[in-house]
Amino acid sequence: MKRSKYLVLCGLCGMVALPVQAEMRPSLGFSGVTGLIDMPSGEQQSDGTLSVVKSQFGPIGRTTLTFQITPQLSGSFRYSSVKDWFVDPSDDITTYSDRSFDLRYQLTSEGRYVPAITVGLQDIIGTGVQAGEYIAATKTFGDRVKVTAGLGWGRYGSYGSIGSPFGDRPEVDFGEGGKLRTGQWFRGDMAPFAGVEWKVNDQWSLKAEYSSDAYVEEAENRATFERNSPFNFGVEYTTKANMRLGLYSLYGSKIGFSVQLALDPKKNPRGGPLGPGPLPVTARAAAKSWGPNWVNDRGTQTAMRDQTQAILARDGITIESMAINANRVHLRIRNTRLDNAPQAIGRTARALAATMPASVSSFEIVAMAQGVPLSNVVIRRADLEALEFAPGQDITMDQRVQVLPAASALPAGAIRTEGLYPRFKWGLAPYVATSLFDPGKPLQANVGIRLTARYDIAPGWVVSTSIAKPVYKGIERSTFPSDSKLPHVRSDANLYTLEGDPAVERLTLAWYAKPAPELFSRVTVGYLERMYGGISGELLWQQPDKPYALGAEINYVQQRDYDQLFGFRDYSIVTGHVSGYYSFGDGYHAQLDVGRYLAGDYGATLALDREFANGIKVGAFATLTDVPFDTFGEGSFDKGIRISLPMAFFTGRPTQKVGSVTLRPLLRDGGAKLDVEGRLYGTVRKYQESDLDAAWGRFWR
Repeated sequence: MKRSKYLVLCGLCGMVALPVQAEMRPSLGFSGVTGLIDMPSGEQQSDGTLSVVKSQFGPIGRTTLTFQITPQLSGSFRYSSVKDWFVDPSDDITTYSDRSFDLRYQLTSEGRYVPAITVGLQDIIGTGVQAGEYIAATKTFGDRVKVTAGLGWGRYGSYGSIGSPFGDRPEVDFGEGGKLRTGQWFRGDMAPFAGVEWKVNDQWSLKAEYSSDAYVEEAENRATFERNSPFNFGVEYTTKANMRLGLYSLYGSKIGFSVQLALDPKKNPRGGPLGPGPLPVTARAAAKSWGPNWVNDRGTQTAMRDQTQAILARDGITIESMAINANRVHLRIRNTRLDNAPQAIGRTARALAATMPASVSSFEIVAMAQGVPLSNVVIRRADLEALEFAPGQDITMDQRVQVLPAASALPAGAIRTEGLYPRFKWGLAPYVATSLFDPGKPLQANVGIRLTARYDIAPGWVVSTSIAKPVYKGIERSTFPSDSKLPHVRSDANLYTLEGDPAVERLTLAWYAKPAPELFSRVTVGYLERMYGGISGELLWQQPDKPYALGAEINYVQQRDYDQLFGFRDYSIVTGHVSGYYSFGDGYHAQLDVGRYLAGDYGATLALDREFANGIKVGAFATLTDVPFDTFGEGSFDKGIRISLPMAFFTGRPTQKVGSVTLRPLLRDGGAKLDVEGRLYGTVRKYQESDLDAAWGRFWR
């Protein structure tokens, strides 16, 4: 066995000296990270890839969500389960459940003579059962063969150790979990691992590996399965739908399988939007002549507005008002369908080019949301005409467009569109409500019907509601009821799910306004969310040409009854935050909230998100407050991952519907925020310069 260890080390060194190359798509291992079978590799997925892996062998099951945060950095959240873990017959459950986070960073990309080398940290703030560190190198030979070798610590150093070059691995007091164990990293026994992948053809691949994971706890201490060999073998099949299926022989005793799903946000599965194409830009000489007196003729101007509206209606864009003089048109629009803000601006500019008199040289397009003007996008008509087919048209137009603050008051002489207010809209759709990570039943769901309705009384005044009726109740009472030492502001969420039938999830009156050109406001009163009712007020300061914004929110709320009808419980509190927002460019956004949370604790939440031009958003957040870790309970502090997927990306049809999910390892009471709908920053920033720049590629489409 010692000979095989040194052969692995020689292979790791020898890979540096051998040439490449053609591309073989990186696969995902049993742990959900880029790898072979049960061992990691030195590769990373393509930038932005979001993947899900479900794997199972013997008693061990894993479900892993991985996001390629940057070309070099990836992060993973894993939910693992091991059957037959508890052998005491008095135990209520026999399956051990565990949640863990990983980080991987690629030190070098694969080159002609240099392999791809990645360093990884597994289970950095979990229980430590999955904890391990590694450095892995991968080299491709031709377009069919890929070789990986590496060194591991922790569970990756538990079989075939060749020493402890960085000292002993200290024991760690787990406590409530959720703490970084930096003192363990790369300490203790170090062991080699290696493997090879052969791409038979575009669909089939064969794999073999030597594993350095002894499965000490699972195989030796608890005897959940027999580990008879360090060698694993597998065959994988890749479908056309970014899915890979695998069947494996593991550790000489078990057959395993995996399902790998990968989504590249930069590649639309439909190849692009499937809606109607844009109008060509109409040359000024060909534009309709309105006669010499149109500037002073309100009837003629109304006809211009109606003709422009007729063009924009096919894209779901509604004109709220239009003001025209000899050189400029100021148009306020409401975009109800297109999911891309620059595309809505571009379609509006083309419509104006087709309807405005030749002397009108400047288009001011103001997007409206909740009855409030967001920003004023100024486009020179000459640029629109000159750049339609010019090389680099996107970048050049983006550089020439101005994004200015939009005043609340309408320009003099503006013509309002009649019949826009009051306006009623409703919808009825199925829904699925999930309950995740309960140790007794980690995946449960309710299926039902949700009625939503919205009544726009006047600009800025909105009444809205959401009522849910479960049809199939798959969510049962939690096997671990809350034992929180804090007020049960979130940990009783399961009771709301059980007793809300039907449930008035939300019933609110909201008032949106713009007290100053760069200041937005919101006041919402009513049943704000399924667990709280009261009043919420917010201010946001946002300059349209700046990448940062500041906000403040204050709420007085009282906890609702479990049945989510109209009664309240005894608990009430004043909560609120001061918030800072920053856009780093390339779709990276940060938000910092500092203030008081629902349980009365004080602290801060940091959220980091990456948003793609098509609206897909993946982010993570963490909250630290003055609640001690042992009072907070298991997990020590609030943290999670959030994902938003626009339906237009999958259907190809213009729609603003978005599906969102937040994954928390645990839902506790510390660091809990109010979940009020319609917060300002998410509404306002879509038409600010930094967001418009990021999505500008669809201006001409």
